[in-house]
Amino acid sequence: MSPASYLTAPPRVASRSIAVARQNELVRLGVEAAIVDGELVPGDVEVADGRIAAFALATPKGRGMAVPGFVDLQVNGFGGVDFLDADAEGYRRACEALLETGVTSFLPTFITAPEQRTRDALRGLPRETGGAHILGAHLEGPFLSPMRLGVHPEAHRRDPDLDTLERLLAAGPVRLVTLAPELPGVYALVEFLVRRGVAISLGHSDARADQADAAFDLGARAVTHLFNAMRPFHHRDPGLAGAALARDDVVVQLILDGVHVAPTAAAIAWRAARGRVALVTDAMAGAGAGDGRYRLGGVAVDVRGSTSRDTAGALAGSTLTMIEAVRNLHDLGASLVEAVGAATDVPARVLRLPDAGRLAIGAPADVVVLDDSLELLRVLVDGRTRVAS
Repeated sequence: MSPASYLTAPPRVASRSIAVARQNELVRLGVEAAIVDGELVPGDVEVADGRIAAFALATPKGRGMAVPGFVDLQVNGFGGVDFLDADAEGYRRACEALLETGVTSFLPTFITAPEQRTRDALRGLPRETGGAHILGAHLEGPFLSPMRLGVHPEAHRRDPDLDTLERLLAAGPVRLVTLAPELPGVYALVEFLVRRGVAISLGHSDARADQADAAFDLGARAVTHLFNAMRPFHHRDPGLAGAALARDDVVVQLILDGVHVAPTAAAIAWRAARGRVALVTDAMAGAGAGDGRYRLGGVAVDVRGSTSRDTAGALAGSTLTMIEAVRNLHDLGASLVEAVGAATDVPARVLRLPDAGRLAIGAPADVVVLDDSLELLRVLVDGRTRVAS
């Protein structure tokens, strides 16, 4: 069913609202439908004091559909800014630019680097930028497989070490850690991170399926950029990808730019893991900034068109935006609600954030308004319009 036919569907729920203590008057978004807790609901949405106050309201002249603001678990940089070395002004610019792609919350992602450099980056993570919300940091390394590093610098890769991990966690608000489950001593790190409430994603790994399953059983919740930088799937050796796709309790993250994963492989992943696919961009500094030479951590990267590669030709992050990823998943056969969910409530579920990635009474009014062609009309953060077409 097309977005337009969804928007003309008859109402399925009555108007719902709550009394909200407020300083300002209630504000209507002027939309004709909204995705509320995974259900497409005809009617307008009302906001008070930066929170959702009501939905399914009569709207004779509404335009567009309100959806939750997008949540991206893996953003290395954006708009010419690499987060590993970004200052406060760089974060401000990048967070403003991310809003223009519908991302209202995200994890700055730090690839493998010298420990002190990573700790400095964590200490420099701003709490507020005035743009997209920073939910904390994603450490993509240094506990990765030497066989599946991708562009991560081998000199700074480490085998699991609890002292190193504790120093990194002490330096700043780490929310997600990617590690390889086959490394010696890794399960102690998994158990430690689970106790600390830090989400774990498995990736950059040469793990067998049984090694991945052991980490999932201990509390790892997700897979970092499924299929990329991991042992290829084989019918007698399914590896990390096969283990994740066969389980119901694991979220698989996909870079859906048509470059990192072929459409057929993406379709297989979607059909196997429908409802637990989290779209990620893996965006690097060149995303939203055009062709040219950029940095991804300590790696020089050339951006040409829709690809970003290091000087040896290996893929190095992406130039994908989240709204493009949503469109690509919808084109792959996901329903409109499912495609939006893969960019909102599924990634928020990995981080166990009950108010992120959803529209619900009392939830923060981080909202994206889309037209029938899935083009951005408006982006709101805490109920204030920040981007308007």
